[in-house]
Amino acid sequence: MPEACAQTVRLACDIGLVGGSIEDATGDPDAPIHDLSLAVERVQAAAEAVDGLPFLLTARAENFLWDRPDLDDTIRRLQAFSAAGAQVLYAPGLPDLDAIRTVCAELDRPVNVVMGLKGPVYTVDELARAGVRRVSVGGSFARAALAGLMRAAEEVRQHGTFGYADAALPGARIAAIMADSPGRDRV
Repeated sequence: MPEACAQTVRLACDIGLVGGSIEDATGDPDAPIHDLSLAVERVQAAAEAVDGLPFLLTARAENFLWDRPDLDDTIRRLQAFSAAGAQVLYAPGLPDLDAIRTVCAELDRPVNVVMGLKGPVYTVDELARAGVRRVSVGGSFARAALAGLMRAAEEVRQHGTFGYADAALPGARIAAIMADSPGRDRV
């Protein structure tokens, strides 16, 4: 299984990706988290595979997503992932700012936190003061866009009005954004 992690990140680099994550979740609800030694081997194999390449390797400790709210074990895992070569450390689902602060204080690499999902929400400034160095949003931007689409469709269906268009981006603005997008010439 560590070999599969190494191969996956090498293939990611080959097609031009510059970052990815190795999780310690198994996908098996009966045994949701890999044994620590195997989890570390997976991260180490991925780290060795991308050594010297422009690839940001994030290692994830998934305890809090799988009903294992053990902060000490989560920190121990993240410390081991750091020693194995992960460049960013991530424990999704931490319960509060105190837990985030504790994790950040115990680690020697940048910590990622996800916002925009269920649970507590903090500002970028609050997270930075807690020691967070990277904030991700998961799929929340896409879900927010879909919610706007649903509100617009419901307005038309229920009221026969088109007020949603007042908040829509003008076509010229969208064209300008797309023209300024990096890599647009690759399409």
